[in-house]
Amino acid sequence: MAGGGFGNEGGNLKRAHLYEYKITNYFIFACLVAATGGSLFGYDLGVSGGVTSMDDFLKEFFPKIYRRKQAHLHETDYCKYDNQLLTLFTSSLYFAGLVSTFGASYVTRNKGRRASILVGAVSFFLGGAINAGAVNITMLIIGRILLGAGIGFGNQAVPLYLSEMAPAKHRGAVNQLFQFTTCMGILIANLINYKTDKIHKWGWRLSLGLATVPATLMFVGGLALPETPNSLVEQGRLEEAERVLVKVRGTPNVDAEFADLIEASEAARAIKHPFRNLLQRKNRPQLVLGALGIPAFQQLTGMNSILFYAPILFQTLGFGSGASLISSVLTSGMLVLATLVSMALVDRFGRRAFFLEAGFEMFCYMIAVAITLAFKFGEGETLPKAIGWFLVVIICLFVFAYGRSWGPLGWLVPSELFPLETRSAGQSMVVCVNLLFTALIAQCFLVSLCHLKYGIFLLFAGLIFIMSSFIFFLLPETKRVPIEEVYLLWKDHWFWKKYVEDDDEKDIKKPTT
Repeated sequence: MAGGGFGNEGGNLKRAHLYEYKITNYFIFACLVAATGGSLFGYDLGVSGGVTSMDDFLKEFFPKIYRRKQAHLHETDYCKYDNQLLTLFTSSLYFAGLVSTFGASYVTRNKGRRASILVGAVSFFLGGAINAGAVNITMLIIGRILLGAGIGFGNQAVPLYLSEMAPAKHRGAVNQLFQFTTCMGILIANLINYKTDKIHKWGWRLSLGLATVPATLMFVGGLALPETPNSLVEQGRLEEAERVLVKVRGTPNVDAEFADLIEASEAARAIKHPFRNLLQRKNRPQLVLGALGIPAFQQLTGMNSILFYAPILFQTLGFGSGASLISSVLTSGMLVLATLVSMALVDRFGRRAFFLEAGFEMFCYMIAVAITLAFKFGEGETLPKAIGWFLVVIICLFVFAYGRSWGPLGWLVPSELFPLETRSAGQSMVVCVNLLFTALIAQCFLVSLCHLKYGIFLLFAGLIFIMSSFIFFLLPETKRVPIEEVYLLWKDHWFWKKYVEDDDEKDIKKPTT
């Protein structure tokens, strides 16, 4: 079996050293166009929190929240934005993305990665257009659902597309293009919100409507995208697959890699129930780490709460509308910078080192925020300017730590862990779990902030400690380990080795009759 099976180490382990490639303009174009799918996700992460903090938007759709925001009542310091309908405006997108992932999985597998990218672009465009013209909450929610469907298709197809197009040596950096464009989308959205906040009556419509721009770019570029050789082989289009592989790799010497693609496709086709296969005992490490643990913990860091509601959070802390949006621009800028650092250094220092070092920093920053708010905020008092900016600095440092660890590695590491026979099912579960916890955080953060007050940051600190321990004890280092050989790490791991015995090894242990 080629590609990470447990019983046979043949196949592409014998041919990987024969692979040849050049970084061609064609390859760069394909990856950059596909990576714009991340900008859809990022733009919405950044724009929704800014829009929900704009007075004109609140007056039109949530007048009670607007009046509560202006009242400055003692009991509403932490609770000015506690409204489940308002949070549904944000979280409905991610619930829709969760549901659409199942349809996206079918399209990606049977119609190709490119088809899912195009469907995602169309859906996101329609959602942005409906939101921009919304006259009631129903239209807002419908638009958000369409946006969510677009994100579900994009998040399913884009990381897979990038991983399949990239040479093995550069797979980590290429895969993180998705996170980089996500961060750029967040930054651009915050800059747009800062400008449109000054356009009264309809500025929020412009913020929401500009979501159609990255969707249009993704669709037009997607029309020119090649399908991945892996997908073409799966569809039986072998001659076209070989032509694309030659063009992407920049060399006619692709026989070894093409042979591996064919073997991998045949092996994958033999697995009729990949989700059931993922539940087998030998795949327990990938299920626990890649499909469940890492994508869930990525959201439980508290980072997405800051991304969703940074303007609202800073306004709650006493910043004016303009100042809160500037603070959001600062945090999203730090996120972009951190992603570049991760892309440059993660293959040198390793995944575990980034997870653990940044986890320690994030734990300390959350404790610092909680202590500061416990002593200096609440009961209707306005934060001193120096304390306010201290919190902005701490939050920026938190974002920088997340942006070089749990942000990009939350997508990269799971993509490295799954063996061939569970790779498609595993990617679907990563997206589902990620979007489920994203939606739950979006729906629950403001009510949690209201009831737990500064304790919400202590809760996140506790979760960061747990997830860092999870990485320390259970994740082996995958730096520079070929995907085809990752399964060997489980055999040498103190905990996982008891789960991953080969079938042949089990047979040896059985008594003969």
